[in-house]
Amino acid sequence: MDSIFSDRITDVPRSFIREILKVTLDPSVISFAGGLPNRNFFPVDELKEATANVFESNCRDTFQYGKSEGYQELREFISRRYREKQNLDIPVDDILITNGSQQGLDLLGKTLLNEGDEVIIEEPGYLGAIQALSIYRPTFLPVGVYDDGMDLQKLAQVVESNKPKLMYTVPNYQNPSGISYTEENRRGVADILAGSKTVLLEDDPYGELRFTGERKISFKKLLPDNTILLGSFSKIVVPGFRLGWVVAPSPIMKKLIIAKQATDLHTTHFTQSILYQYLTNNDLDKHVNTIIEAYGNQCRAMLKSIEQFFPKTVHCTRPEGGMFLWAQLPENVSSLELFEMAVKDKVVFVPGRPFYVNNAATNTLRLNFSCADEEMIKIGIERLATAINELI
Repeated sequence: MDSIFSDRITDVPRSFIREILKVTLDPSVISFAGGLPNRNFFPVDELKEATANVFESNCRDTFQYGKSEGYQELREFISRRYREKQNLDIPVDDILITNGSQQGLDLLGKTLLNEGDEVIIEEPGYLGAIQALSIYRPTFLPVGVYDDGMDLQKLAQVVESNKPKLMYTVPNYQNPSGISYTEENRRGVADILAGSKTVLLEDDPYGELRFTGERKISFKKLLPDNTILLGSFSKIVVPGFRLGWVVAPSPIMKKLIIAKQATDLHTTHFTQSILYQYLTNNDLDKHVNTIIEAYGNQCRAMLKSIEQFFPKTVHCTRPEGGMFLWAQLPENVSSLELFEMAVKDKVVFVPGRPFYVNNAATNTLRLNFSCADEEMIKIGIERLATAINELI
């Protein structure tokens, strides 16, 4: 049977996180594993009203095929929001609506990558990007990220010694580490890439979820001709609609639209219409601020519990926003072994291994704080600390 499969699908790793989520079906398990937004903040009533309005107004049009580029009014909303929030002038024609930003990654891989092309990726890096791009069989060039951003010395060496076609980055509350690139680090990255042919993919699914500090400059400002943006409504409205977008310059956008047409013709017109109706009739900033307040409290509760219960030899990042923090155990401690012990104590997390392209064993782990309330966070971290102390 193995002989029927393509080489490219054989090379793609399974989603370790999706496998872990099966464990969390047990209601007695406290999960810090998922990258899920908190379901308590989904605007259910407002979306019901938006859906009713769509049915009452132009539902026959919304049941029809739509433009491959996406719902015009929704793209205009995205363009305006870039201008208002980041002072970025993004033409509507440079925006393509996708089935989540994950499809955006797939379309970019399909459009830009040949087998063996070199791709700079953060280490640790977002598992979804590793998985989406792996199917096009690139050569990954990992560059470490630390508390202030990317390792600039290593990046300079990689760019000088290779010919990377793409660089993928999540500069705001990075998944998995939770760190944010400082302004100085971003400018350093931009200086290294300036004049090169490397296209930078700036993925920003969590950018609006800042609960401390100030917004940092986008790479689109620093490298306007070489930066492609990825965005999503999954973390600020609902993930189930699977609505994201790509911002790309015209020559790349033309090819992306062809790839989109070959993939699924267009993202569902119906959910785009509902989402736009919701955005028109409600205050998105007010809704986002509610999420920010909750996630900020949950993050602080997790850090407080870590300080109280974890051994002092465990280092953790301190996110300015988003949904994750990253813990580093003593060097001789395996996070995979810790995971096996923690499951028995009814608490789960994501071991660091799947976030590294070399798939090496590691002493790191990702903790999600968005889906557990403050009481459950304290109980879960105390359970996890017990397992850590037993292991070290």
